[in-house]
Amino acid sequence: MKHCRRRARSPLWVVLAGTLIWLLASGTCDAQSRPTSEANPLETDLDLRPPGEPSRHVTLTQALRILKVPSVSVATISEDRIDWAAAYGGASTRTAYQTGSMSKTVAAVAALRLAEQGRLALDRNVNIALTSWHIPRTSLTRRHPVTLRKLLSMTAGINVPGFVGYRPGETLPSLVQILDGSPPANSPPVRVVRAPGTAYAYSGGGYEIVQALIQDTSHQSFAELVKELVLQPVGMSDSFFGQRPRAPDEQMATGHLSSGAELPDGWRAMPEMAAGGLWSTPTDLARLLIAISNSYKGVDDALLSQAMAREMLKPNGGPYGLGVAVSGSGKSLVLMKRGQNVGYQGYMLIFPATGQGIVVMANSDNGTTLSSSLIR
Repeated sequence: MKHCRRRARSPLWVVLAGTLIWLLASGTCDAQSRPTSEANPLETDLDLRPPGEPSRHVTLTQALRILKVPSVSVATISEDRIDWAAAYGGASTRTAYQTGSMSKTVAAVAALRLAEQGRLALDRNVNIALTSWHIPRTSLTRRHPVTLRKLLSMTAGINVPGFVGYRPGETLPSLVQILDGSPPANSPPVRVVRAPGTAYAYSGGGYEIVQALIQDTSHQSFAELVKELVLQPVGMSDSFFGQRPRAPDEQMATGHLSSGAELPDGWRAMPEMAAGGLWSTPTDLARLLIAISNSYKGVDDALLSQAMAREMLKPNGGPYGLGVAVSGSGKSLVLMKRGQNVGYQGYMLIFPATGQGIVVMANSDNGTTLSSSLIR
């Protein structure tokens, strides 16, 4: 099995209870304290739990074969530094994958930076700032306006959980067509379906409203502004929003179905950028997690102010903060985000109090099962 590594040090061993959360304990294994000659548990001893099958302990090579996952890329974080990165199955650590809903975290950070600059407001009716499109007024919004805080925390009462994308070469809808569900959009209209602020409900549609809000208030394209506000300051040089034609010299992983077959045409174009249109690498996403962690701790010149980072990482009427799922408190506080586009799945998490985390990305619809094993 081909693999490529950077910083060949022993990996951080992140332990989870189940597949989502590990409550940090004093007995945590420090990756840097293990001899470099010690076997790497990420490669040699995965607790694999395929759906509907008994769990088994396998090597990473075996797991890739069992799950029919062509490649996987991993980065681990220790004390707010990238501790170790590796890629398997012919990929390199600079191979870009579709991030799916991990795009939402990047979009949220951009929106929060605009809020800190006074260009957006967390708790104001977003229809005041929207110019290209407006949320239709109904009895549900009369007393409960949609705000940026509610959109980022999935409590705005918006429908459309996710998007399936478009085959390369298909005519792509504009953002307004996506929001209105009009041709050539293949998704329903984005609408308020329950009173904003009354319940949590996962909504990719809500993040498309965020995309419109960012563009309308900045008078810039979403992709260019987020590059300016997040990707460049964080150093995410292998990441981008938008569509790009496949070329022989580009390091872009092609998506695969759960059967192991390559996705027809390689991937799906995602004009729904804020909801799922980012291409990135685990190393780049690890840099973003470190930036959020440093902001949470109030490090000088961090990406966000400490006050804003703490707003981001507290529950807002459900399991979500602003752009990420959150759980626990103190040393056990963890921010998490899973990403799933057709043919791609991944997961990222970090404990900001200790700066320990992991990012996993795979080009397969079976990627979540593999990610859970690596995280566990």
